[in-house]
Amino acid sequence: MLANILGVVLFALGICISVALHEAGHMVTAKMFGMKVRRYFIGFGPTIFSFRRGETEYGAKWIPLGGFCDIAGMTALDEVTPDEAPRAMWRFKTWKRTVVMSAGSITHFILGLVVLYLMAITFGLPNLALNNLDYNKLDPVVGGTSCAHAATTLQQLDDVSCPPGALRPADAGGLKAGDKVLSVNGQPATSWTGLQQKIQSANGPTKFVVQRGDQQVTLTVDVPRLARLGADNKVSTIGMIGVTPQVPPAMLHYNGLEAVPATFVFTGDMFAQTAVRLVQFPERVPGIVSAIFGGERDPNGPVSVVGASRIGGEAVEQGLWQIFFFLLASLNFFIGVFNLLPLLPLDGGHIAVVWYEKVRDWLRGLRGKAAGGPVDYTKLSAITMVLVVIGGGITLLTVTADIVNPIRLQ
Repeated sequence: MLANILGVVLFALGICISVALHEAGHMVTAKMFGMKVRRYFIGFGPTIFSFRRGETEYGAKWIPLGGFCDIAGMTALDEVTPDEAPRAMWRFKTWKRTVVMSAGSITHFILGLVVLYLMAITFGLPNLALNNLDYNKLDPVVGGTSCAHAATTLQQLDDVSCPPGALRPADAGGLKAGDKVLSVNGQPATSWTGLQQKIQSANGPTKFVVQRGDQQVTLTVDVPRLARLGADNKVSTIGMIGVTPQVPPAMLHYNGLEAVPATFVFTGDMFAQTAVRLVQFPERVPGIVSAIFGGERDPNGPVSVVGASRIGGEAVEQGLWQIFFFLLASLNFFIGVFNLLPLLPLDGGHIAVVWYEKVRDWLRGLRGKAAGGPVDYTKLSAITMVLVVIGGGITLLTVTADIVNPIRLQ
């Protein structure tokens, strides 16, 4: 229990650090370009403490659910003092404003990369090949041996334990882990699927030729025929010997140099998965509502910070630190991508407005017209409010679901 609480606290702390660095990204780039940063605070609500360094006030507030970086004149509608006006953000070049507004998401991406790199050289990175494992292409190499027993119900089919007295034909015939099966009864075995088909059609003493190290070994395995429930829910009698395939390792480990390209490749896959989940997000919302009222919770469905922290706590409790850090990296990538969506009040929405102004003025210039004025954000306030309400509602739903029907580690 104590380990679980520690995991929750550590994960929440990791999120707080991520948010703090997100806002620091905005602040550092803004200062670098000469914009005036009035305040940099972590959290919301009443102030715990603050201090001033130069022209910027730094501090922390009691509610650690975010933070803010107050840059003077983010839009032309923002009030600025006379001394702030020349350094108002909206006066700077489009590319500089874009860098500042995207710096928060870039910070999340960097954090995710750092976490994954550290995982690569310690715990290892999940093997992406397992996501699309094709047994038609998998070599017929024995990964392990077990028993062979009849299974005519789903319960028996799911039971991977060996009942007392169960047959172990592979062991009895001399098959060992690491053996590559070359042929069965003289018929070549080129894949694991092909090997399975040949075993299922065999009956009685059967000749197996295997590659064991540098030698070819001929074995005789007595193949029993047992009743088995198939994918079509029909019971048929097939040959079974009790072997499992040698699959690629679940985690791949790298040295410090190898970890660099491996981290970028893995990150690219995570970005692709994040994009897919964002597209699928609307269709998963009904599942969240159903889960709140007792429905089955989709283990791959959306989770809030509360849910992610709970999973992080369970991971620490079970000693699965690789899941803890993988979840932390995933959350950083998700927040970074989500924040760049071209919707106000997200940073991506502000970037979209900035580039709209740039393209609009370029087109006006082609027609011999003067540049247009800054976009009037008040005209976008209704759309912004709708998006805020929708976002708040979805956040409330996911938090509720994570409290009453949380996703748990299996």
